[in-house]
Amino acid sequence: MKTLRLSPDDITTAAAILSRGEIVAFPTDTVYGVAIRYDLPKAIEKLIKVKQRPETKPFPLMVSSLSQIEELASLSDRDYQLIRHWMPGDVTFIFNKQPFIQSGYFAEATSIAFRMPNDPFILELISQIKKGLLVPSANISGTLPSLTSDEVLAQFDGLIEAVVIGSSGQKQASTIIDATQETLKVLRQGRVALDEIESSLKENL
Repeated sequence: MKTLRLSPDDITTAAAILSRGEIVAFPTDTVYGVAIRYDLPKAIEKLIKVKQRPETKPFPLMVSSLSQIEELASLSDRDYQLIRHWMPGDVTFIFNKQPFIQSGYFAEATSIAFRMPNDPFILELISQIKKGLLVPSANISGTLPSLTSDEVLAQFDGLIEAVVIGSSGQKQASTIIDATQETLKVLRQGRVALDEIESSLKENL
């Protein structure tokens, strides 16, 4: 298989590839990601294999709207404040899952990691597909995230269906915040610090 090289204008092509259950890598406002539709089991199996990632480690979900988060997450008033202040942006928030979701990728999960990237290409892509995308960083599990399409191709050429040519917006992945408990907790430090996030909540009191 030859990995198709796409330009940032090829949103419709990328959407069609993803809707077939295939993998597309693209630059985000942080690092490069590899994406699949979250509702296609065969695509999930393929991404786990390509990433060489433990199945017990869940993939984060990229969304383009608040409504896509509300479909899956049970949100508190604080969660809404975090979303309003930090999305779109380079923070991934883990929210409690809606209890009625008993099937699909999140069936066994109690929480889901959400990110809404500050990137017009990705937001339009997700809007066209009308489904959130599972988007981990574009690297073999345990190695450094890719920052350019050349770095992605060095690891995944011939293993994924397409890559959007370019460079990522930053050199580090997003901050991951666990918001499932009363106290916010940093699971991965990115550009945004916990004290900034906590300060944004105080501003809204």
